[in-house]
Amino acid sequence: MKLFLIVLAGLILEVFVWIGVGDLVGSMWYVFFWFVAAFLMGMNLIRKYSAGLMPQMQQMQMGQMSGDPALTGNLPKILAGFFLLIPGLITDVLAVLILIPAVQNVFKNAMMKTMAKRQQAMMEKMMGDMNGMGGGAQGQNPFADIMRQMQDMQQQQGGRHDSSVIDGEAREVTPDAKKIEMKDLNK
Repeated sequence: MKLFLIVLAGLILEVFVWIGVGDLVGSMWYVFFWFVAAFLMGMNLIRKYSAGLMPQMQQMQMGQMSGDPALTGNLPKILAGFFLLIPGLITDVLAVLILIPAVQNVFKNAMMKTMAKRQQAMMEKMMGDMNGMGGGAQGQNPFADIMRQMQDMQQQQGGRHDSSVIDGEAREVTPDAKKIEMKDLNK
């Protein structure tokens, strides 16, 4: 019910702002053309910055943190594009504010804190469920040590992940290339 009242109040406020700006500039047609231009800009922002982000968004829904700079950098721009799609001057002002780099940094930090809390709650729930199962000797969680190590690593990193580091093993492979000789070319 609260959300409905907030949306209704926002809609009424938008209409009053439309009328006020239309009277200020002399014609409602200017406001209408602004809405069309803002809609096109919003579509362009969403199309440009949302390409290839679905896997990262699915990870976020499952509660996994993604330190991918593409996701954290593009999400505020996609949100600004969405606000530009909505016809209204207040939402357009919000979209322009979101496009300011300092506001984007605040948005990114808030998003990362929220995701860290969500991931921590999931880990605690998993550990609680595992403890309740009675696995291991004396009913202890066999994965508790690993989970604690993961939590310690996450706290040390502060919720940040360096995407330039790749863990793995390397080995040298010599290709079995057949040498081309002149007699092969003359055939």
